[in-house]
Amino acid sequence: MAFTGANGRTQTSLAEINITPLVDVVLVLLVIFMLAAPVLQSGIEVAVPRTRTVKEISEQRMVVTIGRDQTVYLGDQPVNIHDLPYKLRQSGHDPAHQVIYLRADERVPFGAFASVMDAVKQAGITNISVVTQPLDAKAGSQR
Repeated sequence: MAFTGANGRTQTSLAEINITPLVDVVLVLLVIFMLAAPVLQSGIEVAVPRTRTVKEISEQRMVVTIGRDQTVYLGDQPVNIHDLPYKLRQSGHDPAHQVIYLRADERVPFGAFASVMDAVKQAGITNISVVTQPLDAKAGSQR
């Protein structure tokens, strides 16, 4: 922008953007997102068993989880085991072609695991994959 000064000469104004407030705002937003990210990724803590053969999960499927305290979850929502077959049928998928991933804490008794498997089968779903973690290379060679 140009203007005429008191002496009659045309002068241009200095138009510089002050970067300091912009940097301050960006750094504050960065800190907020760094603190909020772990909270947004909270899930159900389950120590799944370790096995030698593990197939990589490549598709998004419905996950049933049995927590350490034997609480059953469908996705991230707690569900009563007696309501599980009804909720699985409600998903709208054909039970004959539906795949369920079953995650269970390694400390869960087999009876609780079998009850959840039975509830899934009551919904008509027979394709159930049990989620495990791979053995570490060091842990596998010590056995």
